[in-house]
Amino acid sequence: MPVVGEPWGPVELELIVADYLEMLQMELGGETFNKASRNRALQELTGRTRGSIEFKHQNISAVMVRLGLPFVRGYLPRTNYQRALFRAVEGRLNEGGLGDKLATEQPERPAVTAGPIYQDVPDFEPDGTPGDLEIDCIIRRFDPARRDARARALGRAGEEFLFRYEKQYLSEIGRDDLSSRVRWVARDDGDGAGYDILSFSKEGAERWLEVKTTNGPATTPFWISENERRVAEQNPKVFRLARLYDFSRQPSAYRLRPPLSNHVKLVPTEYRATLL
Repeated sequence: MPVVGEPWGPVELELIVADYLEMLQMELGGETFNKASRNRALQELTGRTRGSIEFKHQNISAVMVRLGLPFVRGYLPRTNYQRALFRAVEGRLNEGGLGDKLATEQPERPAVTAGPIYQDVPDFEPDGTPGDLEIDCIIRRFDPARRDARARALGRAGEEFLFRYEKQYLSEIGRDDLSSRVRWVARDDGDGAGYDILSFSKEGAERWLEVKTTNGPATTPFWISENERRVAEQNPKVFRLARLYDFSRQPSAYRLRPPLSNHVKLVPTEYRATLL
């Protein structure tokens, strides 16, 4: 029987992480489950209290946010998690490619979500967990920004979703003339333009939308190419970066207008090298 306040052991962590990720997959798949009964089952297996189990579920949500992945609704992220929890989550996500599946899967859904999807730019709040070399290494291995940038099917699905949304929105506000002119530039002309969708404001001003899609939460980091950065800085009146998040569940988005450095920290991560 564990002592109150005693750190969770490896077996306990494996049990609760497995339970959490099973709930997450059920939730994403539209299945229902009873949190209370699952909590009671874990109490019997671990000897932990209901509150301790709920707190650990919230800790797992915080780990999922750090990895740029969806988390179970109702278990809002709480930090100050133990290093061993990060290891347990990593191990389970690596089994059978579960982490990649959660990051890239696109469930069946109507082509466009009803109602507005654009939200305010979220406030970024550091999780307050002291720096830890092992945790930092795990996050770098997952590298949410690079992972999402390489998920071509996810990126294309996000572009198509926003393309159809922009057309529908303009049509719904009585601007069929503008709706008919919305173009999916990245599909029709290739990736060289530095943006994905040509759309319009309700007044008719052009909007160049560069779409960045993730299944993770709004704060998940994303990748920007040098061409996209340059196009944004040279065309601040028309360029908008559209961050599409929570895509596998209920797509929402926010828009950033140049200069992008007013909203995000841009960190160079690669260099093109040629022989001297």
